[in-house]
Amino acid sequence: MDNPLRDMVQEAFAPLGVLARATDQFQPRQGQTDMALAVADVVAHGGSLVVEAGTGVGKTFAYLVPALLSGERVLLSTATKALQDQLFARDLPRLVQALNLPVRLALLKGRSSYLCTHRLEMARQSSSLPDRTTVHLLAKVETWSHATTTGDLAELPGLDERSPLIPLITSNRDNCLGSQCPKFKSCHVNAARREALGADVVVINHHLFFADMAVRESGMAELLPTVRVVIFDEAHQLNETGVQFLGHQLGTAQLLDLTRDMLATGLQLARGLADWQGVSSLLERATRELRLVAGKRPGALKLRWTGDAPEGIHPEAWSLALQDLGAACVQALRALETVSELAPDFVRMFERVADIAQQVDAFLKPCAPEAVRWVDVTASQMRLMEAPLDIAQSVRDKLISAKPQDASTSGATTDERARAWVFTSATLGDDEGLTWFTEPCGLESAKVLRVSSPFDYPNQASVYVPRHVVRPNDPAHSAQVAQLASDAVRRIGGRTLVLTTTLRALRAIGELMKQQLDGSGIEVLVQGEWPKRHLMERFREGAQAGEGGCVLVASATFWEGFDVPGDALQLVVIDKLPFPPPNDPLVEARSKRLEAQGRSAFNDYFVPEAVVALKQGAGRLIRRETDQGLLVLCDNRLVTTGYGKRLMAAMPPMRRLESEADLAQALEALKLAALTTASTTAF
Repeated sequence: MDNPLRDMVQEAFAPLGVLARATDQFQPRQGQTDMALAVADVVAHGGSLVVEAGTGVGKTFAYLVPALLSGERVLLSTATKALQDQLFARDLPRLVQALNLPVRLALLKGRSSYLCTHRLEMARQSSSLPDRTTVHLLAKVETWSHATTTGDLAELPGLDERSPLIPLITSNRDNCLGSQCPKFKSCHVNAARREALGADVVVINHHLFFADMAVRESGMAELLPTVRVVIFDEAHQLNETGVQFLGHQLGTAQLLDLTRDMLATGLQLARGLADWQGVSSLLERATRELRLVAGKRPGALKLRWTGDAPEGIHPEAWSLALQDLGAACVQALRALETVSELAPDFVRMFERVADIAQQVDAFLKPCAPEAVRWVDVTASQMRLMEAPLDIAQSVRDKLISAKPQDASTSGATTDERARAWVFTSATLGDDEGLTWFTEPCGLESAKVLRVSSPFDYPNQASVYVPRHVVRPNDPAHSAQVAQLASDAVRRIGGRTLVLTTTLRALRAIGELMKQQLDGSGIEVLVQGEWPKRHLMERFREGAQAGEGGCVLVASATFWEGFDVPGDALQLVVIDKLPFPPPNDPLVEARSKRLEAQGRSAFNDYFVPEAVVALKQGAGRLIRRETDQGLLVLCDNRLVTTGYGKRLMAAMPPMRRLESEADLAQALEALKLAALTTASTTAF
């Protein structure tokens, strides 16, 4: 089939093509060109393409160039807001300029990313700000609010994403007044949506995409039908992100927020017209009683919910608590109905309570087929959850089969070509069909392409599995990992990332390493002690610090999206194989479904999950063609079991170290390399 776009892409990536002429940093890579041509084919003819592109392939340019040259409207979704900002502020403008294209770009995030000027005004008048620091930060936000054109809180340096101020100055689906808001004309969220509807390329994130699939509230309902090309970067997170939104959830924190808002609004705008104190107290009491039914629980727990009630909770007491909550919602709805014409605040409040009443009713009924229920419980809060086991059916029904439409012709299709879908990541499985990704995402019929990393792993990196470290289930394991990591850190002067699979191991290893490296001049950073952004910045600075480098002990989000090229990161230590927690209700339900199909849950689910997570963690080590590094995997199951060999085979082809002497030699080589780089930079 003739494809002029393919010829344009081939020319752009040629050794003397437009990209080479526009930037000195561009180097032709066969894998990048292969991926770009595959994207060009699916953009031209429609359909679905899944691409695993190893680190260093340059996948961002490989999908952006054909998308931009096609002249189609493009929706680009990434895993995080940080990646969104990078694409919108750096990668896309560079390419648009290089290709000399008249392309309009837009960035669209969720409500909580934008300043709500109405709620800012309310916060300014509030007498219940938590502390003096928050008051000072509010003044800083107010000053910035007069200068910003986007209202994007990412513009504000020093605003921690965990700050208690953020919910006070942003809106959410529950409390937004919509067109009835006094600040509606200057609303930053609506401005961002208008920009998106008029743009050629719109950058969003996976959370926003699936939130819209679930509630059709984010503005995507108008945007997606008019787009012909949809690209998901960091697509390995799609399934887990999707299941969070495509079910039901109800939290006591959400309910208590509602009771506070209802009491405050009622007393301020309709005092004496309803028993606001009584109605709010009834709803608050029902909420607290629901949490108390679960009893005292140490720490955070997930309770299975396979029958009439979650495990350990009496079914009658559970059902009664939910019914009482539903009855309290009915009382609140009656009160709100009597004052709904007084202010838009009451209309929105009515909708919030009605939505919660609907969720309560759903949880009183049996769980949906092909879904799983559980309850998250902490010392003071509870969250009821129901989620599908995967997003396959939703992707097939709501996405892949739909055709693009012309926004100006009330839903008429722009042409008969199917929409083009591109899904890409550095890690999507360990088999040729990438079934770890395609099965739960409903993409079994998609074209699959695997592009290997161009890095010279045998010469750039080595991997060591210490056989003397005890098995991960041994109580001494974390102590031995900490000792090994501390010894290595002393040799190379910091420059180390220690990744753990659990928060318990994170705390144990972090505390031990702080003790062992005390007085060494090396700073030990531990996730949770500072905001993530601060930890990343401090770690990158560590290699240039005068008295010593940094070690970062981290879990969860640091396994991916943490990019530290050069000598600032030379050693990655992983404590054990990152298998999914077997007692997690979602993991259990997926395992049972596979077993019912006559398949092995361990081989078809647990091992592929560990492969992807391990490759993501190991991928922190080598980020550029000139990087040198060492990976230490402190789990001897990698060399003593059959599945361990499968995991090792899926890793990049790093040089294998067999002994402690090999390890010591590799560490010395890294130290020498860093010293050489430092002395060269000095001149």
